Amino acid sequence: MLPVIAQDWPQFLGPSRDGIYTGPGRTPAAMVWKKAIGAGFAGPVVASGKLIVFYRDGNKEKVEAWNPSTGKVIWSYSYTTGYRDDFGFDEGPRSAPLVEGGRVYTCGAEGTLSAVSLEDGKKIWSEATMDRFQVRKGFFGAVCAPLVDGNTLMINAGGPEAGIVGVDKSSGKVLWAATKDEASYSSPLLTKVAGLKRALFFTRAGYVDLDPDTGKVRYMMPWRSRSQASVNAATPVVGGNIVFLTASYGTGAIAMEVKGDQYRKLWSSDDVLSSHYATPVYKDGYLYGLHGRQEEGQELRCVDLKKGKVMWSAPGYRAGTVTLAGEVLLVMRETGELVVVKADPNRHSAVSKHQLLDGVVRAYPAYAGGRIFVRSADAIASYRLE
Repeated sequence: MLPVIAQDWPQFLGPSRDGIYTGPGRTPAAMVWKKAIGAGFAGPVVASGKLIVFYRDGNKEKVEAWNPSTGKVIWSYSYTTGYRDDFGFDEGPRSAPLVEGGRVYTCGAEGTLSAVSLEDGKKIWSEATMDRFQVRKGFFGAVCAPLVDGNTLMINAGGPEAGIVGVDKSSGKVLWAATKDEASYSSPLLTKVAGLKRALFFTRAGYVDLDPDTGKVRYMMPWRSRSQASVNAATPVVGGNIVFLTASYGTGAIAMEVKGDQYRKLWSSDDVLSSHYATPVYKDGYLYGLHGRQEEGQELRCVDLKKGKVMWSAPGYRAGTVTLAGEVLLVMRETGELVVVKADPNRHSAVSKHQLLDGVVRAYPAYAGGRIFVRSADAIASYRLE
């Protein structure tokens, strides 16, 4: 796993990439600051006393370090982009930055993979992955948040001969390539299951378990909708020796028990916890996540991971993201409202509600040092947690 400061939030889904916050404070109190930000769905991250943001301004994709206490810009790095969204959605970057080993890694909407210095924002290397790996443009651009293990940086590139690639994190040189799977909108997970270190990917075609050191595929399983107009977006979730995948568009969810290189299906269903975009969180044998399509309204659910049993379901949440903080869930709705809910498998109990931002909030928030950093379509704000 990545070496991180306990209260940092250095990558997508937090320190362990599992959506779990362990720092002080659970409930938003006073706003510390708020400022405008350019286009994009990329969530902020926090590491080594810097708030890292990734957005689009005109024809530039910008990576910046801000003072987390004030929002003041410390340094800025940018490059030209020509990305155009075929559906008229936001044309900024989609995937959260990664901070590791004194560097900031980003993957832009056109697949521009970059490494810059965390200290001063100076460019270290950059690679146009869509050109390099002959990637066909997807519905919504490149979305995979980079993942690091040792000296290897990994992404689901989506090339016909390089579906998943591992590059040297210091130079961008390709170390290995695996699968021919097109890219999804899911970001990978580095974890240890059944005694083996694994990089778990949910590509457009399905599930891939590979050795991050060599790129050798241990296990592959097709898991996608029959509909061409569909996406796989949630990150795989691990609970003990069980791996859980979830998608929408009639695909549904599946839980698999892992032993070495062997997988055994425990259950699968489209009626239990089919998440359109957001990744569920795991606690003490139970999953907590949003079920249903984003445009049709979603329910917050608790599910027994091993049995696939719905413990409770609460309608009316709409789309959003879920983070686990101690004994509560922090449900960030796309309306900008944060709902604090008890992580209780026996019943749904909303503790409080807090309107943090106006407008559409689709980026994952960052939780670090007793604060939440939340981003809407055009603004970012910091709130103190108590």
